[in-house]
Amino acid sequence: MLKIGLTGGIGSGKSVVAAIFKTLGIPVFDADSAAKKIMEEDASLIEAIKTAFGNAAYTTEGKLNRKYIADIVFNDSYQLEVLNNITHPATIRAAEAWMQQQHAPYCIKEAALLFEAGTAGNLDYIIGVSAPEALRINRVMQRDNTGRQDVLTRIGKQIKQEIKMRLCDFVILNNEQQLLIPQVMAIHEKLVVSRKS
Repeated sequence: MLKIGLTGGIGSGKSVVAAIFKTLGIPVFDADSAAKKIMEEDASLIEAIKTAFGNAAYTTEGKLNRKYIADIVFNDSYQLEVLNNITHPATIRAAEAWMQQQHAPYCIKEAALLFEAGTAGNLDYIIGVSAPEALRINRVMQRDNTGRQDVLTRIGKQIKQEIKMRLCDFVILNNEQQLLIPQVMAIHEKLVVSRKS
């Protein structure tokens, strides 16, 4: 079975593309959702996060205090690296275990930070989702109910979109002008053929 990465900058529309692949019967591992789940369920991870960021990192109900963490890590590159060093290994292990259980022609790991986390080398192909920056900013502002500067700060923490797309084997343009489904279908057919050959 082929292991495929799906990546793109914040607001590029990875989740929309992932949903299309799911309708084709392709299993998708959402690394961001998995990381959030692990950060609330793995006792050793919870302890490490509290040690690094203080008890305020979690609510009294034991839920991750996302705003508190985001305010710290998106304004301090060192603290972001600390958080990534805590969460990435556990998320990578979860993804690998999940992929071993799949039986489709290929499966997808959807992750914003595939290249940044150094996990792209373990995958057979990488699909990138690209969108104009102005559109990405607007999408995130609406989705997260946040300000433009906050979005720009988060974009600044990721590899530049142009570089990331050059590292990908396939690129899907999600600019609200090109249709997504035909782009996904073309890649799907290539991957199914590649799996059979």
